[in-house]
Amino acid sequence: MLFKNFTVIDENFEIKENMCVGVEGSTIDYIGNKEPEKNYGEIIEGRGRLLMPAFYNAHAHTPMTLLRGYGGGLNLNDWLTKKIFPFEAHLTGEDVYWGTLLGIAEMVRTGTVSATDMYMHGEKMVEAVMESGFKTNLGVGLVCFDRTKRLKDLDDYKNSKYLYENYHGAGGGRVKIDMSVHGEYTSFPGVVEEFADYSRSLGTNMHVHLSETYKEHEECKARHGKTPAAYFNNLGMFDSPTTAAHCVWLEEEDFDIFAEKGVTAATCPVSNLKLASGICDVKKLYEKGINVAVATDGTASNNNLDMIEEMKFFALMQKVKHMDPTVISPRQAVEAASLGGARAQGRKDCGVIKKGAKADLTVINTNLPHLRPVHSLLDNIVYSAKGGDVDMTVCDGKILYSGGEYYTIDIEKAVYETEKSARRILSEL
Repeated sequence: MLFKNFTVIDENFEIKENMCVGVEGSTIDYIGNKEPEKNYGEIIEGRGRLLMPAFYNAHAHTPMTLLRGYGGGLNLNDWLTKKIFPFEAHLTGEDVYWGTLLGIAEMVRTGTVSATDMYMHGEKMVEAVMESGFKTNLGVGLVCFDRTKRLKDLDDYKNSKYLYENYHGAGGGRVKIDMSVHGEYTSFPGVVEEFADYSRSLGTNMHVHLSETYKEHEECKARHGKTPAAYFNNLGMFDSPTTAAHCVWLEEEDFDIFAEKGVTAATCPVSNLKLASGICDVKKLYEKGINVAVATDGTASNNNLDMIEEMKFFALMQKVKHMDPTVISPRQAVEAASLGGARAQGRKDCGVIKKGAKADLTVINTNLPHLRPVHSLLDNIVYSAKGGDVDMTVCDGKILYSGGEYYTIDIEKAVYETEKSARRILSEL
């Protein structure tokens, strides 16, 4: 396909007008201000449209669409133990399949093509990803409270091993299986160290909740004499490329550990606001040269998967935290929501619009009233745009959503089945 006469956010995250972008297969094959001689097939006219790199949601629990808005108004510990965990105990594989499909539909509708996910029933999640044309870095969050257990005894390890051996690299690389530890407070050192060794032996990424709340952070220090970042680092987790979600309560040494080990901080602004967890210090992360990615978390704590909304909160929260309106430029916000997430996922050929990169693209209608006039288009995208302004989402050169139509998902069935699952589970509680 050929995108013609588009405004484009280029590989340097600068605005270029009246550009053509040619897609061959799954890859961007041409970029220029003149129409190419090569025939790329379907021509998509771009006047009044922005072509930008698609979003990569760096920390999500996609099937939690089933719990959207459930248990609101509680602190994190009560929310998890009194609402979320009891609900999740009733989930079947089919429930997770439909919840995943609905979440993917929401993400492609708002310009996202990939999510770093941590959840259960991974095989059914992979099924939804494969059918939808989406991408995922998927891990089963390892949970273990029994200190007598070894890693090989745990179902979460067995499920992770099965997923890796059967699905890693599936869909032409769209599916990546990561190893995931839910958190310090839901595991203990022995199994974490074994799991870190296992991940390193495979060369996979790691994914973990880290310093999300003050309580979690301080109780880890009381138990181990270390911050969560130092604790996991000492156990070898960060010897694998790691995405650490939330990172709200990092201390000075933690930033240095992240910088030394190449850990990505996946910040979840809206979720952290709703649960009153705090504000991640993104300014300090950037000062230390740490990769920053934007994430939604799950819909039970957000309550949506809209990365455009997340970019706005990402920028605004830093300005208030530091009482400085110059902190976080629109360019940094767009880059963190796209390239930052692709880097975290280990997708080196994704996250930017350049020749040879994967054609993961989002088209935004910039002719809408709330996006006019244009003094700074990047400013408008971060502070004025909405997820509903997305006209088209392309993943690996394949259109997943365009003009109100889902190309790979039966949206009515996904909504119906998800609502049916939620009603059944509520009746069982």
